[in-house]
Amino acid sequence: MKQNITILGSTGSIGTNTLDVLSRHSDRFQVFALTAAKQVDLILAQCAQFKPQFAVMANEDAGRKLADRVKAEGLPVEVLWGPAALDLVSSHPDVHAVMAAIVGAAGLSPCLAAAHAGKRLLLANKEALVVGGDVFLNAVKKGGAILLPIDSEHSAVFQSLPENPATWSDRIDQIILTASGGPFRTRAVETLRNVTPEEACAHPNWVMGRKISVDSATMMNKALEVIEARYLFGVSPDQLNVVIHPQSIIHSMVKYKDTSVVAQLGTPDMRVPIAYGLSWPERITSGAQTLDFHNLKPMTFEAIDDHGHPDRFPGLQLAWHALKAVSGTCAVLNAANEIAVEAFLNKQIRFDQIHHVNTETLANVTPQSPQSLQDLLHLDADSRRQASQSVLRMAAT
Repeated sequence: MKQNITILGSTGSIGTNTLDVLSRHSDRFQVFALTAAKQVDLILAQCAQFKPQFAVMANEDAGRKLADRVKAEGLPVEVLWGPAALDLVSSHPDVHAVMAAIVGAAGLSPCLAAAHAGKRLLLANKEALVVGGDVFLNAVKKGGAILLPIDSEHSAVFQSLPENPATWSDRIDQIILTASGGPFRTRAVETLRNVTPEEACAHPNWVMGRKISVDSATMMNKALEVIEARYLFGVSPDQLNVVIHPQSIIHSMVKYKDTSVVAQLGTPDMRVPIAYGLSWPERITSGAQTLDFHNLKPMTFEAIDDHGHPDRFPGLQLAWHALKAVSGTCAVLNAANEIAVEAFLNKQIRFDQIHHVNTETLANVTPQSPQSLQDLLHLDADSRRQASQSVLRMAAT
């Protein structure tokens, strides 16, 4: 029997890569539902190709536009919209697996819905764990869901670990996440205040959306990945480390207590971790180019402070700060960063002020330990208000 797949965020880079992998294995998988925020033309084309049972848009306006287009094309697709519809297609009884690729805290509710429903949850939305933390993990445990990481770094760690999670704590010494260093790894620190959104979105190795590209440039993506790794693999914050690897060939490593290091290598192509998540514990073809060792460029590694830290990547250290602070602090950091990045992309604040928005918000919001989705959403909203106030103040100066 074919597995039914829901793709949350089908028009983004993860979503389109997932559809590419699925198209190569139509004998094993079929698309049950596609979701998007506002790209009506692209999701319409996807509906025409994959003919899902449902297509979901984030809001009514986009939903009605898509519904009219679907009807005009005569496609057998039911169009829905809104948060409740996202939860529905994530937890539907006919769904086997959910690719969670909605960027930001907006993806938390459907991820929780999939977890409560016991789905195979392919997690490309790192914010579900960064914001959800123990609330999200408890939902996974109680629902009997299978949580598989799709971020290239966390997939690499997962592939480098023993199959039995019960043995991890006895064997792991350190998890080492690799980072490309982004587009400003060697740029003069004093010029970073003048970085434009176009420059920040020009990643040297990966093709990604604008928000995550900015996060890569500030290294906040790695801070969020450190937090995610803490929850995914159950290690302490002090067992997490980051090393710059500009070639993005080694995607991450696990150092064991006997000093052995196990690493996962591959071309920088998100179809590899996507294919592994879809087929685990098996492996299927991904469509990615094979790594050619005969023509492989030399691989290099740099400490974070080799290029001007803390002035270059000050946001990275916020990961350990948040993990060691009051429960809920990670959610505050994530919300602040989303507001700050959006403000930068809209040219309201400078590139270097993203970090200032984050630190001011952390200083001004003292979270209570969240126990539910409602608690998390309240904390997220409060943090966004505080971050927005910081943005307004900085924009006025």
